[in-house]
Amino acid sequence: MAIEAVGAAMSSAMTDSLQQLDQMAAQAAAGSNAQSAGAVSEASGTDAQGFAGMLKDSLARVSQSQQVAAGQARAFELGSPDVSLDQVMVAGQKASLEFEMTVQVRNKLLSAYKEIMNMAV
Repeated sequence: MAIEAVGAAMSSAMTDSLQQLDQMAAQAAAGSNAQSAGAVSEASGTDAQGFAGMLKDSLARVSQSQQVAAGQARAFELGSPDVSLDQVMVAGQKASLEFEMTVQVRNKLLSAYKEIMNMAV
């Protein structure tokens, strides 16, 4: 039963992350279409704020998830009857998965930045 809960939580976290990536890709595609249509200044300003906002929200969610996992672990260690071991493990795995996904997104962004900087103009 606990394994099923962990699997469901990981599946949910992965689905949420994939939906966020799809939204970011759609915004990036919309931004490139708007730029090619000639609305460069207006579109790039709103896309930059949208992406920065999404990135900030995503980092806040990861931080909150880590804080919740740590709080549940602390409560379990102190013997709180409201927190079970499977809840602690699911929260910890969810926070770990979200952090790993964030690191992978960061790595992709850095490699894309480096590639763009190495382009000949």
